[in-house]
Amino acid sequence: MLTPKDAFVTCQPPVITRLSRFKAWLRPAGMLAAVVLIAGCGSLKKDVDPTAGWSAQRLYEEARVEVSDSNWSEARTRLEAIEARYPFGNYAQQALIDLAYVNWKDDEPEQALAAIDRFQQQYPNHPGTDYMLYLKGLITLTPPSAAFSRITRQDPSERDPKGLRESYEAFNELITRYPDSRYTPDARKRVTWLVNTLAEHEVHVAQYYYERHAYLAAINRAQTVVTEFQGVPIAEKALYIMYLSYDKLNLPELRDDTKRVLDENYPNSKYYTEGLEGSTNMWNPINWF
Repeated sequence: MLTPKDAFVTCQPPVITRLSRFKAWLRPAGMLAAVVLIAGCGSLKKDVDPTAGWSAQRLYEEARVEVSDSNWSEARTRLEAIEARYPFGNYAQQALIDLAYVNWKDDEPEQALAAIDRFQQQYPNHPGTDYMLYLKGLITLTPPSAAFSRITRQDPSERDPKGLRESYEAFNELITRYPDSRYTPDARKRVTWLVNTLAEHEVHVAQYYYERHAYLAAINRAQTVVTEFQGVPIAEKALYIMYLSYDKLNLPELRDDTKRVLDENYPNSKYYTEGLEGSTNMWNPINWF
């Protein structure tokens, strides 16, 4: 018969065996954890910024190389690094100018405009302001929707005029503030086109109102062209819409005055014979209703 002491001694070997097995399992598990840790450290090393410690000059020179190769993403990374690490100095100013251009070329107009706004706020009297105004005019002149317009052959005057107005304001500011800038001659040509296009947009809207019997609204829109866009070719059509609208409203005096102005400025106007009929672009949402 076993005593309690004998029973205790007899039960020890199984416990020792299980402990030995646990230690044997623990060794390879520890080795595996060490391997994973080493591999993890190796992957962390790959994420180290290769430009760490670069001077502003080197970052900018590398950015210019990427720009010349049209590697917009890499160029943006270098230029943003200059702005973040060296916010003061000539390289930071030039980097912001180049960043606006890079974003524009990389089809990121909102980021490009944001860079221009930051530049104008931080460096209002910078010698490169004329270029930034010119770039702003170009960016807002060709919004992302313009690509779709090329497919549908939509007339630019039928687009939302917001971007066209912003472009006009940027180019006009450039012409006013920097008349001798090398960008001013091209800006003048673009302003002439923009004025005509904005006037045509107003006439599109005036005709839309007239055809839906909103004659007062049609007169207001057409009159805007006559008073604010003097000399544009589309003013002939604007006067004709006013003439028709006054006639529909049974206002003979105003109708006859408008006709007199129309005849004096556009003798034998084609609209007397052709009317407002013309090709309708059904891609323009304004013509869907």
